[in-house]
Amino acid sequence: MLSNAKLVGFILTKDYERARAFYEGKMEFEFVSHDPFALVVRAGQNMIRIVKMQDFAPLQSTVLGWEVGDMEAAVEWLVRRGVVLEKYPWVQDKERGIWTTPGGDKVAWFKDPDGNVLSVSQHR
Repeated sequence: MLSNAKLVGFILTKDYERARAFYEGKMEFEFVSHDPFALVVRAGQNMIRIVKMQDFAPLQSTVLGWEVGDMEAAVEWLVRRGVVLEKYPWVQDKERGIWTTPGGDKVAWFKDPDGNVLSVSQHR
């Protein structure tokens, strides 16, 4: 039953305006609504509910990620939009921040304004 359902992601923010500027402005996600409970955007067929919480520490691992067909194009698009990619020391591609796994998958990470770790990945 759930394998065919649409995904709803949840992410935390301290500032709705800053979050909306990032997710709608830089990521080009579709604004759905903003009510007392959440700022809601749509990324393709998936909904993301951005919930305000004054005191939280962002996780140090990926909280949301998107699978892409062309990693280089996705990274270039993010950079053109002003998104800063993380440059972890163990990543082979120091310039663009793309890690290639031993199996050939590729991953790049970036953070939203609240420090939530997001990613794009291309799988073989």
